[in-house]
Amino acid sequence: MPQPVRPYRSVLYIPGSRERALEKARTLAADAIIFDLEDAVAPDEKVAARSILAQALQDDYGARVRIVRVNALETEWGRQDVQAFADHPGVDALLIPKVNSAADLDAVARLAPAKPLWAMMETALGMLNAGQIAAHPALQGMVMGTNDLAKELGSRFRPDRLPLQAGLGLCLLAARACGRVIVDGVYNAFKDDEGLRAECEQGRDMGFDGKTLIHPLQLDIANAAFAPSMAEVELARRQIEAYDAALAQGQAVAVVDGKIVENLHVVTAKAVLAKAEAIAALID
Repeated sequence: MPQPVRPYRSVLYIPGSRERALEKARTLAADAIIFDLEDAVAPDEKVAARSILAQALQDDYGARVRIVRVNALETEWGRQDVQAFADHPGVDALLIPKVNSAADLDAVARLAPAKPLWAMMETALGMLNAGQIAAHPALQGMVMGTNDLAKELGSRFRPDRLPLQAGLGLCLLAARACGRVIVDGVYNAFKDDEGLRAECEQGRDMGFDGKTLIHPLQLDIANAAFAPSMAEVELARRQIEAYDAALAQGQAVAVVDGKIVENLHVVTAKAVLAKAEAIAALID
């Protein structure tokens, strides 16, 4: 299935309880915002945060995708979170934490049938059930929760994220098989630009659409890493032109820079151009 054209290069977490952060988010260069009612909000602030966020999302956030991460249904806040935003006009989707199976999405979909759902992929069971989760009819996107996944696995931090590769790969395969958006997990050291850049490049090479972020300082690096470079755009154009010329001559294969170009390469090239155009439209 085709990958989504709408950019999700940078997906920034914003605590739902922080009014100044909610206001500032309307000016940030994030493709999407996760308004968080779960991990980023203390238990004694969760009810107030729900009201604060519902009011804030009455305002205009421009072209940014607005996703609300609710508390799990089994908590004392989850059901009311879902009900508060099920029909909210300022919310594009609901993000469900710790999704273990498609049944977890069923329960939320019954409460919010009109809202697309996103799934936090952060448990070992969720990795094993990634295929059925991605295939859920209400699902629009998947978010890797690498911190929680590492905790469950008991793995150590490595810059190459080798202990997490099996889970990352399973979720990527599931997302691509079902045509879902999928964004990579956070990079915790928000002042470590080189570390963030390396992890963004790794995620982009793997096939993620973008990266979740914990601080506005990380936006520029993620936006650059997950956008087609000028060289990639130029190569895509030349591949399409060469292939069209080959077809006009009755041939099914072209050669660009000494490399074969077939129809599958043209499909990829057109996706690169579509993504570049969608990013340019956001900037305009």
